[in-house]
Amino acid sequence: MNKIGFNNQKYLEMQSKHIMERIAQFGDKLYLEFGGKLFDDYHASRVLPGFSPDSKLQMLMQLKDDAEIVIVINANDIEQNKTRSDLQITYQEDVLRLINEFTKRGLYVGSVVVTQYNRQKAVDLFKARLKRRKIDVYFHYYIEGYPTDTKKIISDSGFGKNDYVKTTRPLVVVTAPGPGSGKMATCLSQLYHEHKHGIKAGYAKYETFPIWNLPLNHPVNLAYEAATADLADVNMIDPFHLEARGEAVVNYNRDCEIFPVVNAMFELIFGKSPYKSPTEMGVNMAGNCIIDDEGCREASKQEIIRRYYKCLCEKRRNGTTKDDICKLELLMKQAEITVEDRKVTIVALEREKNENGNPAMAIELRDGTIVSGGTSELLGAASSALINALKVLAGIDKEVKLIDPKAIDPIQDLKINYLGSKNPRLHTDEVLTALSATAANNEIAMKAMKKLPLLKGCDAHSTVLLSSVDEQIFKKLGIQLTCEPKYEEDERMYHKN
Repeated sequence: MNKIGFNNQKYLEMQSKHIMERIAQFGDKLYLEFGGKLFDDYHASRVLPGFSPDSKLQMLMQLKDDAEIVIVINANDIEQNKTRSDLQITYQEDVLRLINEFTKRGLYVGSVVVTQYNRQKAVDLFKARLKRRKIDVYFHYYIEGYPTDTKKIISDSGFGKNDYVKTTRPLVVVTAPGPGSGKMATCLSQLYHEHKHGIKAGYAKYETFPIWNLPLNHPVNLAYEAATADLADVNMIDPFHLEARGEAVVNYNRDCEIFPVVNAMFELIFGKSPYKSPTEMGVNMAGNCIIDDEGCREASKQEIIRRYYKCLCEKRRNGTTKDDICKLELLMKQAEITVEDRKVTIVALEREKNENGNPAMAIELRDGTIVSGGTSELLGAASSALINALKVLAGIDKEVKLIDPKAIDPIQDLKINYLGSKNPRLHTDEVLTALSATAANNEIAMKAMKKLPLLKGCDAHSTVLLSSVDEQIFKKLGIQLTCEPKYEEDERMYHKN
């Protein structure tokens, strides 16, 4: 299991200090683009063990009296009902979630900006929804030639036609529900308008990955490419920084492509640009807070394998493009890893082989112990592995029956006779319900129940695709699940619960 490889407290201190210095550099106002997630940043916590998922939020709380938040969402994402894969909610629902979360913590949300607006009906409905909640909404428009035609972009027919977002505080944090929302373009548009209003404003970017002062092929940076395989993001040596400073540092293609626009913007406002490269625009101190490089390397390699399996499963379920898989295979080669470097995969497949091809699952506990489970008349493999893991954690003999049959029979009766299920085996949610019912009068079952929090951060692998119910239970428990890209029956086209 992952060792602590990242000093989170040092990170918070360094990051806050660096941002305050950047605000002072520009004078009146700083537009700070926040890449990635402001909280619930589980990717970062997986590849940098010790990184708190809400580190960015913790840092921002230290600056909350000087900060306001602008949330950006792309009009096309609203129209297409784009969904966050981790939360299974639409981007517009996530905007509302973000507003609630920020407000609850005492952070000021100033407005929402809708980019690439073209009078989409769904956008107008979303605006009305926000207005009812007294949230100001502004529109930004598609600019022909963006991001290469700087003369057109930096003009009244470019950024000039966008709404001017009214802000009141010296630090304006620009965030979004997901990538491709238009955060940077919003920041640059605001610089243009602030200049026209006689306000001196600056821009900086706060994005954890790729980490600029780690090597290009460091597994932490490769894991970022794996996470963004569907966006076609590519890590690269920053050519502007190499030319200006003679130093090879890592950035990614979109920031390098937009840098000439940023440079032109600063030249318009200040006469010259304060930045020599897109890397210098960043305020990312994460690379300075790694305390165990080998631990972070190993954690990142495991993340790449998990991303690969996720892509394979999506292709099996939904027909995901082959290009994503090919890119992930290339990243695995660069990281010098295969699926066999995931220990639970090997154990699960071996268990399946020993059980005549019936589904199996393996779970790796925090101490490195691997527990497996097979398919029985009563339990599916996932349920079996979960129960076996709890037995090991609680020091309960494997032959002990944790669940009272009196708790199981009513569940099976409900499934078969009332809900129309043809599968009598208990899913993980049903097993946990039965376990909790047993625990009410059984100390051993209660002992096992109390070990559930110890499953958080553990790895698991199933030899078949699981139902959405089982996947959600593993997610809620914090177990990092992968599956073989196949159904229990070869001819099956979808998962029947």
